[in-house]
Amino acid sequence: MIRLLPALALLLLLFSSCGPRLSPLTQRLIDDQNWSEDELKRIQFYLSEDLVLTRELRNGNSEIRNGQVKIVDGREVEQMVFKRNTPGVFVFSPKTQRMGISFERNDEDFLVFGPNPKAGDRYTLLASDWNRNSGTVTYAGKTWRVNSSDAYASLLIPLKRLRDNDVSGRVVGGRKL
Repeated sequence: MIRLLPALALLLLLFSSCGPRLSPLTQRLIDDQNWSEDELKRIQFYLSEDLVLTRELRNGNSEIRNGQVKIVDGREVEQMVFKRNTPGVFVFSPKTQRMGISFERNDEDFLVFGPNPKAGDRYTLLASDWNRNSGTVTYAGKTWRVNSSDAYASLLIPLKRLRDNDVSGRVVGGRKL
């Protein structure tokens, strides 16, 4: 039994290294692959890190739906939490180099991502009115605030690079008399 452990560990390592790994989605990757909207709809996207949307509820209106209600500095706020590795799908492209990604069953509820030159052209969350502390996004028809620390939340995709595409060559069979 003890002899099987190293072999089992090696086998596990080999199988885990052959599977797809999550890689950042970049503009270069999209340009190199020349993906159409139909092809983008067949790719599974994931969030690179936790993302929290917050909005203040009006006049003590504490109706709870998809998020949580919290009291912050005496105000009631609703939060939408998207955990790291939450899966999402491509819904549409509002304009060039922009992607609407839905993380829920409803295609009308989406976040917009685009290439960020400060993050190596990774597709990161896009918001309007970024300032030092936060930015504004529209989600589910409502205006939400997103913390500036979430500005680099980006899209990941499962990407399997095949070694035989990276290396060319042949195996020599040898020569006998």
